[in-house]
Amino acid sequence: MAEHPHAALVRRGYEAFSRQDMDTMRELLAGDATHHVPGNNPLSGDFKGQDAILEVYRRLAEETDGTFRVELRHLSVDGRGHVISHHRMTGERGGKSLDVMGGIVFRIVGDKITDLDECVEDLDVLDEFWS
Repeated sequence: MAEHPHAALVRRGYEAFSRQDMDTMRELLAGDATHHVPGNNPLSGDFKGQDAILEVYRRLAEETDGTFRVELRHLSVDGRGHVISHHRMTGERGGKSLDVMGGIVFRIVGDKITDLDECVEDLDVLDEFWS
């Protein structure tokens, strides 16, 4: 069975993110896309537009000296423009280690990602790592 086009789009995004291929990420994101990052830390908030989103992705790599990784575990689709991802995030920063499960609810219009609502298993772990 072929993968649903929305799942394939999100999978392509995870692969591009892992390669730090921001040109491909820019192709996948709508110009006015928003990424909602949970928590209460310097990297949380609502990032609107491709430039703001890609800047936070750049900072993830910079703040962790390139150790930040996201391992995609599973994708679920509804066929109406929503994809839910489940992933594991790991990284090293300032003597601290991150290893937490999370996911993103993607909203897709046409062939572009318009909204990313990120969730994590443990907000305190995420905040401690990035603070």
